[in-house]
This record gives sequence, structure tokens and C-alpha cells, in this order.
Amino acid sequence: MNHAYILTLSCPDRKGIVHAVSGFLLHNGGNIEEAAQYNDHDTGLFFMRVQFACDALTHEALRAQLADFAVPFAMNWKLHSTESSMRTVIMVSRDGHCLNDLLFRWKSGMVALDVRAIVSNHRDFYQLAASYNVPFHHIPVTAATKAQAESRQLEIIEAEGAELVVLARYMQVLSNDLCKSLAGRAINIHHSMLPSFKGAKPYYQAHERGVKVIGATAHYVTADLDEGPIIEQDVTRVDHKDTVENLTLRGKDTESRVLAQAVKWHSEHRVMLNGHKTVIFK
Repeated sequence: MNHAYILTLSCPDRKGIVHAVSGFLLHNGGNIEEAAQYNDHDTGLFFMRVQFACDALTHEALRAQLADFAVPFAMNWKLHSTESSMRTVIMVSRDGHCLNDLLFRWKSGMVALDVRAIVSNHRDFYQLAASYNVPFHHIPVTAATKAQAESRQLEIIEAEGAELVVLARYMQVLSNDLCKSLAGRAINIHHSMLPSFKGAKPYYQAHERGVKVIGATAHYVTADLDEGPIIEQDVTRVDHKDTVENLTLRGKDTESRVLAQAVKWHSEHRVMLNGHKTVIFK
């Protein structure tokens, strides 16, 4: 029985990389099922994602062969088996639209996740978590307890072996240390009207200013607040007939869709970091 894998890699661009990767997989009994590559002329970097089937070598043997193959190319690479879903921890506060949407998509088989836990600084969604049979961890956060709370959060994330942490409207600013610990595996969602409408009730502020477009941005979490590499964005047109309540509902729907798309691409290993930007093989 063939085992399916996804290989992602980046390295300095040079001639013959695609030929070399294809030849390596052929030599090791691999059959390519999907492949995409990108040459960034600004940075001189090459990016590639290959999905392939292979029954000639075990996962461990493939990794050992890849380690030797990558050296002359100065290649950064990752090999993923497609046989297991991505272990995920979701963090949320009091807005549950993104959480509810992700849980439904997960249980419906629309995203390749394995939701291991939900972490919240409020108790609002413990019943929702229970309805999906997901452990719910209530960890209150105050200025005085922030360090201890984040230590407990990271303990849960590591204990669950989480490859992905989703901030599904988790309304606490993460410390620099926690951001570094979660680098490349934490995705946040926010309305994309920043920096114009900061703070509480951004859709109320937008309504007062008569905006014509509202949107959402999903990005990787970094120590620079809301400035991490962008994965997905979308907008919804609005006009003078939209009440502030309708504006808020439409904004939440956009946030849910954008976050779900970003999570899906990440779970399928389609997103690669390119400095402050991302390369996405859709």
C-alpha cells in the first residue's frame, strides 16, 4: 500500500532543482501526484511543494535520504505524512463565531484537523466544547497572572503535541516569549480595518465613519502585534443601508471564512514563510 507524503522545501535558487527533486523521488520509489514551485526573484529563493506516494521506504528512511540530498542545495525542508490530521489547539475569548465555524468544519471533514483542546480566558464556550467532545481549559488572565497563565497555556499546547494553534478571536495580547515559542504554528484573525479603528467595537467605529468595505486578515502570530506574515484576506462591500448590527454580523462572517481558509491551507502544508511574507501553493 502506497503511503502519501508532502515535501516542502526552500533554498537558494539555481538551475536543476526541480529535476533533482523529481529524480530523487523517482530513485526512492516515489510517484509525484501534485507539485508546485515558485522562484522569488527579489530574494533569490526557490520554494517547492510536492505531494507524492511511496511504498519503497519508511518515513524514517525517507527523512534520512532527504537529509543527505538537501545538503548541497542548502535546503530547508519538511516531510509530512498525509495519514494523520494536524493536531490543533484553539484559543478563544467571548466571540465564538470563528470557534463555532472551525469546529463544524472539522467535524464535517472540511479541514484536516485533530482538535485536541480549547483554551479560553472565559467560561462562555465550555458547553460548545463539550458538544464536540473537546477538552475545555479555562485559564483566566489578568495583568498580575499573565505569565503564569501563558505558562499553563504553553504546557497544554506542548502536552497535546499541537502543530497548530488558532487564535479564534482570542482577545489577549501574547507575550514576546510565547510568540517566539509558537513561531510559524500560530494563526490569528482580526478585522482588516486596522489601524484606523482600534480598540473595542471596531464595527461601530466603522459604521460611524460610513466605510464602504469591511474585511478580515489571517496571519501568523509574531511579537509585532497584528503584523505577522499574512496568509489570507477578504473583503465585503457595505453601504449606507447597513445597520451597525448588520455590519458586525457581516464582518464576523468574513472573519470566519478567512480564518477557515488560512487554517485549511496551513493544515495541508501549502503555506511557506518567505521573510515577512508567505508563499501559498493553492
